[in-house]
Amino acid sequence: MKLPPSALKKIASRCHTLWDHFYVPAKLNSDPVYEAVAKELEPRPLPVLDIGCGMGLLTHYLREGGTLLPITSLDYDHRKIASARAMARVAGYKDVSFGVGDARRELPEHQGHVVILDILQFMTLADQADLLRLAATRVAPGGKCIIRSCLRDGSRRYRITVLGDWLARLTFWMKHAPVAYPSAGEFNEVLSSAGLKVTIQPLWGGTPFNNHLIVAERPGE
Repeated sequence: MKLPPSALKKIASRCHTLWDHFYVPAKLNSDPVYEAVAKELEPRPLPVLDIGCGMGLLTHYLREGGTLLPITSLDYDHRKIASARAMARVAGYKDVSFGVGDARRELPEHQGHVVILDILQFMTLADQADLLRLAATRVAPGGKCIIRSCLRDGSRRYRITVLGDWLARLTFWMKHAPVAYPSAGEFNEVLSSAGLKVTIQPLWGGTPFNNHLIVAERPGE
């Protein structure tokens, strides 16, 4: 489900800054993670918990692509949540909510799918494991925990990703510096012990970065 230019233009019209007006549709069009998540969600119509939602771009992508599942979103950044709420209000979306909170400490009550995109590297390995265990308790039978993360594997792509993240921090593109990157083994250990079946595949798109899609599914009843 790749959004047509008309849908991207519609989303851009809801942005409140000139920068976001150009950045948001470009991000949604070029980043393969949104299409990948939509594809993973499609087989089972369960509610979605989006952890680290930022401005709520996944919600806009899913809604404009015709996905009407209830979506609960969480992020620690008050300003991004304010933007997410404002954009969703303009769009008139139903069954979506955006809350402020620290995912390392607590998550909303939820049973369904869970999505975690591009936030784990800002946590310690211990905090990553705690979040994954907590997220796993929110995955319903037949549901999935869908994660996008760089993997710590010593590859050239991994080294490029680390360098890119530090450059983004030094130029203030990112608010925080990376702390630790998880390995494939750590995902398998934590999520498998929570009763989920784990698959990991590259999700590089057209980038040099070591991004992977981790899908952990709970067997259906």
